[in-house]
Amino acid sequence: MEKVLIGMSGGVDSSVSALLLKEKGYEVIGATMLLTDDKEKNDKIVEDARNVCKQIGISFYVFDFREEFRKNVICNFINCYKCAKTPNPCVECNKYMKFGKFAEKAEELGCKYISTGHYAKVEYSTKYSQYVLKRASAQEKDQTYFLYAIPKQIIEKLIFPLENIEEKKDVRKIAEEKGLKIARKPDSQEICFIPNDDYANYLTKEITPQKGKIVLTDGTILGEHKGLIYYTVGQRKGLGISYVEPLYVIRLDKENNNVIVGTEKELYSTTLYAEELNFLLNIDLSKPIEVMAKVRYRAKLAEATLYPQVEGKVKVEFKNPQRAITPGQSVVFYIENILLGGGKISSNV
Repeated sequence: MEKVLIGMSGGVDSSVSALLLKEKGYEVIGATMLLTDDKEKNDKIVEDARNVCKQIGISFYVFDFREEFRKNVICNFINCYKCAKTPNPCVECNKYMKFGKFAEKAEELGCKYISTGHYAKVEYSTKYSQYVLKRASAQEKDQTYFLYAIPKQIIEKLIFPLENIEEKKDVRKIAEEKGLKIARKPDSQEICFIPNDDYANYLTKEITPQKGKIVLTDGTILGEHKGLIYYTVGQRKGLGISYVEPLYVIRLDKENNNVIVGTEKELYSTTLYAEELNFLLNIDLSKPIEVMAKVRYRAKLAEATLYPQVEGKVKVEFKNPQRAITPGQSVVFYIENILLGGGKISSNV
């Protein structure tokens, strides 16, 4: 019987995933990662996960990864805002924690496979002669966007039991049919380490905001901003200025401490540059590649061409303009439904 270590968040997705793995005949070990110092929240997560593991009859561990999480995820998050960028901490968490430190624990426990409640598919591709990550059947829930930065060599060790689930309600139905007490537990929508989803309150404990100017793209000064950490590209609300037409944040100018604003039309761009790249397919990356790409999780896939640049960067040219391309966020690439890889947006043009 092959052993698999599954990450248990105390939610319905990971709980049903653990159940499905056991029903397929695996020796399943559940484990919860402690990532933050919120004791009340941690205790609730551990309690829910432990109860599910007990209910379905699998062993359970708790891994304290708080120090590593602080170093690799929280510090990155704060540094991005210091650089006037908008980070995506879930990408870093998957890279360093769920498919990094967690994978190390799986090896220590003698587990051949690692599993989570992510909506994604793993298949062997004869075309590429390797295991690949593909978009999940539930396209609206697909989470491959957040998985592009994981180590390529770990893909063959991954099992995603929810890969063929069509809708979230189907997962809850399985949980109810099997009598899992967490069947109706709400999904978590916030970033796990930010209390009450209050970014500003959290960041001001680490960064002292500096007031500056709000200016149009032509340099016209319209008002004063509270500090760059309060703004992101595409933002309309909370600017505190009046104008003849709606204005949006176009760019954050860290060098001059300015918030650059403009019309919605000015939000659109066909070109971006990306860095900190990770590619998951064995293909020639020295020449232009036609791909489908998205510049944020909820964005639609769009036709684009990758042009490799010097120093490990790529230029991405979209066939059609994309809205609010945001430095710090991830641009992720697909060939058909296969995840090619991605990187962090360094600038838009």
